[in-house]
Order: sequence, then structure tokens, then C-alpha cells
Amino acid sequence: MSLSSLLYAKAQTIIPGGVNSPIRACRGVGCEPVFIESAKGSKLYDVDGNEYIDYVMSWGPLLLGHADPVVHEAAKAALDRGASFGAPCPAEVDLAAKIVSLMPSVQMVRMVNSGTEATMSALRLARGFTGRDCVLKFDGCYHGHADAFLAAAGSGVAAQAAPGTPGVPAATVAHTIVLPYNNLDAVRETFTAKGRQIAAIIVEPAAGNMGLVLPRPGYLEGLRAVCDEYGALLIFDEVITGFRWGLGGAQGRYGVRPDLTTLGKIIGAGFPVGAYGGRKDIMEKLSPTGPVFQAGTLSGNPVAMAAGLANLCELEKRDYAALEAATREFAQEFAAIIRSKGIPVTLNHAASAFTMYFTGRPVEDMAAARTSDAKIYAALYRQMRDQGIYLASLGFECSFTSFAHSQTDFEKTLAAAKKVTF
Repeated sequence: MSLSSLLYAKAQTIIPGGVNSPIRACRGVGCEPVFIESAKGSKLYDVDGNEYIDYVMSWGPLLLGHADPVVHEAAKAALDRGASFGAPCPAEVDLAAKIVSLMPSVQMVRMVNSGTEATMSALRLARGFTGRDCVLKFDGCYHGHADAFLAAAGSGVAAQAAPGTPGVPAATVAHTIVLPYNNLDAVRETFTAKGRQIAAIIVEPAAGNMGLVLPRPGYLEGLRAVCDEYGALLIFDEVITGFRWGLGGAQGRYGVRPDLTTLGKIIGAGFPVGAYGGRKDIMEKLSPTGPVFQAGTLSGNPVAMAAGLANLCELEKRDYAALEAATREFAQEFAAIIRSKGIPVTLNHAASAFTMYFTGRPVEDMAAARTSDAKIYAALYRQMRDQGIYLASLGFECSFTSFAHSQTDFEKTLAAAKKVTF
């Protein structure tokens, strides 16, 4: 028995399901998880000594790759000065200034500890600012596991077939309105009926938790116009797209400015961190300058702040266009190999992320994403992992490349794909 299997067996006796986040259990792909010992660049190394080319990249944030030396040294230097202060530190000011300088809509920013904290805090702020209770979200968009958002969420929630999970009171989601992604007519109809009750629209500007689903032309602009008409706030959840779609995030790429933006672990180069920011007049409603309360002992953690600042400064030097071109070519070749085996594939790609759906129809919303053949994905996952290629353990996820991935990595991956049978 492998050491990973032994660890998994032990973990299941002391950790629910043997994992600390459900998707890691690999149940959707019919196998056990591997336990990772270390990582470097584009590679993972498990406890049994196996090497994998990683296309998960800690679910997106590691755009520079694992253990980037610049980020690594910044984090170590910060750790030498102390792991946590529970007080302001210089790095949080510097990182906040860097985020404000790069994200088009962000005038002020508040640090938190995760993407979930960022989204739930942004929603509270939107409600406090507008004096309204309702929030509009979209089927398949995942905004963390705060109660108000666990209605028709994507990714791991979809895999568990629990769009309304036990433990969330009906009253909590009573103010959550769920509509299909990319359907602007449905948004307009809803605002016509309830617009003066809606505090905010929260949306992934490019959805990444039903696989990668891109906004239709005019969709984000339409959301902006509706919010302006009815006095609601537009919140972009850029936990996945922020700094990966470009230094200005999806809002910079698509030219649409939200009122609030939520960011996740990419601003800490993979350390547990998040942030939300936006218009100054909205952000100043936060305590201690305003009445909307939000706090956190570890917010602005000095190690995460130092790593995040080093990460963003390093990303400013990198060639995003070259990575996008390399990712597009790789993803297209990958999809072509699978199609050559008689499997229908719809490929969605943007920046350094892509998803292959095993369906013959275009995928522009969750309903279409659900037509992807999960059994085909499970077979692909298992066989690729056996050959040292580490993909997401669920088809409702993106694959990510990084500046650490090489042409040799891509060639080895495509060679492995050619050996897969269905």
C-alpha cells in the first residue's frame, strides 16, 4: 500500500472524509487523493516520490509557479521578523497601494484572510451602503461558503448535488436571487420587478467554478448599466481572474468597472489571504470610519503581505501575452488529441486558464456545463495522473498554467494524453 493510501486511511479516522476541503477527496473521479510532500516550479512531488506536472496550481493563485524564489525569500524574511502581530505592519500598506495602483476600480482596499471572507464582507458592505437586503448571483458561480451564497453554487457544491446545503436556514438565502449566467434579459426582468430591493449583483466576470465560462459580448456592460439604473452595486468576484487575466484583472481586460472587487489567494502568492476593495465612498462605510463592522485578527498578516507584494511586483515584469499564447496553443492541441479519440470536446480558454467540456454544445452557462460527460473526465483524470499529470479532481474546474510551465511540460502532457483510452 502506498504512503498516500496509508495517510488517507488515517486521515479518514480523524478528519471528516479524510480531507479539509471536499473536492480533495477525489470522489468525483473515482480514486483516492495523493498526499503532496513538496512542490517547485510547475511540479508537485507526492509522499511516495512521484512527480507531477501541475495544472491546478493551488486552484489558481500560483501564477509564478510553486516556491518562486523571489516570493519565497520575501516570505522567509518576513517570517524571521515575526509570524503575526495582530497590529498594523508596513507590508500591508505597501500591498494595498500596489493593488490600488493595478486594479482599475479599486480606490481603497481591506485585507482579509480568504476569498470567502472577502465576498461575505463585500456583501455586508453593499447591504450597509445601500440599505437593501437582496443580492443577485448566478447559477454556477461560486463565491465561497458563506451562507448567503450557497444557493446554486458551482464547483464542489455542484459535485455534492447540494445547491442548498443543510445547515443554511431558509431565511438566510431568502434574500438571494439566483439567475442563469450570461442571461441579461433575466437580469433586466428581475430588476424591473425587484430592483429597489437589490443591494448588489455579485458575479465572476469570467466564471471559473462551472469550468471556465466566458461572458458573452455586452453581458458585463449590461450588468453595469442595470446597477446604475437601479442604484445597486456591482461586485466582481475576481478571486480567480484577478491578476491572472492581466495585471488589471478581468475588469481591466473587459473594460467594465465594478463598484466592489473581491480578491483571493493570488494576492498572497498562495498564502491564506483575501481582500476586497472599491470606490472610496463605499469603502469608507467600513468600521472604524463607518458603521459597517468587519474585523480579523490575522488580516494583514505580515508574512502573507510580504509574499503578496513580492508576487505582484514580480508579475509586473512578466509577459502575459506570451503565456496566454502558449496556453492557447497547448489547450487547443490537448483538445484535438481528445477529439481524435471520438470524444466531443468544447474548449473554453482565456488568459492562462482553460476547460475542456466533453459535450458537443457550446458552454455559456451552468446548464450547458452540466452536459459534459463526467465519466469521460474521470477516465482522463485517472490516466493522466498515473502518467504524472496533475489535473483538477473535478470537471467543474479550470486548468491553470503558470510562468513556470515550460514547452517540455506541455509536450510531456500532450504525449500522455495520446495514451489515454476511453
